[in-house]
Amino acid sequence: MNVFSYLIPFVIALGGLIFFHELGHYLVARACGVKVLRFSIGFGPALWSRRFGRDGTEWVLAAVPLGGYVKMVDEREGPVAPEDLARAFNRQPVGKRMLIVVAGPLANLLLAIVLYAALYTVGVREPVARIDPPPESIAAQAGLQPGDRVMAVDGREVLSLPQLRWEVLAAALRRDAATLEVERAGERLTISLPLAGVVVDHGSDDVMVQLGLKPWRPPLEPVVGSVAPGSPAERAGIVPGMRVRAIEGKPIADWRDLVEIVRANPGKTLRFTLEQEGRTLEREVFAESADDGQGGTIGRIGVAVRPVPDEEFLVSVRYPPLQALNLALRQTWEVSAMSLRLFGRMLIGEASLKNLSGPLTIADYAGQTAKMGLEHYLRFVALVSISLGVLNLLPVPILDGGHLLYYSLEAVRGRPLSERAMEIGQQIGLALLMTLMAIALFNDVSRIWSSVSG
Repeated sequence: MNVFSYLIPFVIALGGLIFFHELGHYLVARACGVKVLRFSIGFGPALWSRRFGRDGTEWVLAAVPLGGYVKMVDEREGPVAPEDLARAFNRQPVGKRMLIVVAGPLANLLLAIVLYAALYTVGVREPVARIDPPPESIAAQAGLQPGDRVMAVDGREVLSLPQLRWEVLAAALRRDAATLEVERAGERLTISLPLAGVVVDHGSDDVMVQLGLKPWRPPLEPVVGSVAPGSPAERAGIVPGMRVRAIEGKPIADWRDLVEIVRANPGKTLRFTLEQEGRTLEREVFAESADDGQGGTIGRIGVAVRPVPDEEFLVSVRYPPLQALNLALRQTWEVSAMSLRLFGRMLIGEASLKNLSGPLTIADYAGQTAKMGLEHYLRFVALVSISLGVLNLLPVPILDGGHLLYYSLEAVRGRPLSERAMEIGQQIGLALLMTLMAIALFNDVSRIWSSVSG
């Protein structure tokens, strides 16, 4: 593995996200009349520094690029020249201080919106609007069938699954039924989809679920695409190109059948019936035990399916600027809400702490998405930007959200919290943050060890 192919995309992404975060603090501080002494990307010794602007703000690149900060004039941190007292952060009204604090996380959310909007405007690859309605669903009862491709809703053209979600939500808000044009076996059909009683309070995805407009998944031929070196499959003599006909005598028609059986049998030896160049072969394959990431155990043999050509289920879509902005706002909102829900579930024990990822996993994803192309990489950057913004808004002392909590209490009480109370809060917040970082790093190392040993 070329370390630089992962390190460089990671440093570019992380450095850019830190820069935008701190730029939010900086710009709003300047707009509020606060003097900024230093703008630093990273911590520790300075690798590069220059002074710019009428205030002589020092711009710094430091040795440890895992964060950044904007240092402002503040009487709590040392003596302040008389001419700068009016521009000290601590002398600003509480409303201005709240704006300066919240500006960093909001800058990350704004960056995600801009990236998503740019992608949607320039053009993105999205799943085609092909559906797979369950038998008892509203969609199935209306006459829709698995594999149908929706071409239009109420006369409005639909190219992709996200467009279908949007149009169905809009239709649900407008009337009691929607007219769908679908393509089935080369023919165009018109189907009326009843929408009466559909609840739209929870967003378009929930509407899709209520109607049974489940996304269609392309069939995956049970043909081995790749075999991991040193894996149980390789030791058993399985090679790319082999077709899996049966496992333990059970016919395998789709790759997902194979995955289901292997995952359900950790620690067991399974009898594979395979076909290679017209010959039928039998192989005994041990399904080694692996952590499923949720506290359970699954089987794994180290094979991957032969890729399905993108053209079969993806389509290139471009949106008008206003619609692209709408989609970007909705995407940012949904990812933010999902992040908060996941974090909340981890706090109450309903979701595993193994969901936490640290710098090693993020670097891995950065490298993988960079190899997949600019669109995938920018989507990854937008996702991490949202995560960074949401994390910093949490009401944890030492994070921006913790400071926002302090200032909110000050606004309600009419006076600031005591220095002692804030000091205790900072210590608790630091301990919590260090604990989360340790868990995330442990998860990173565990994933790497699992992949190397497996």
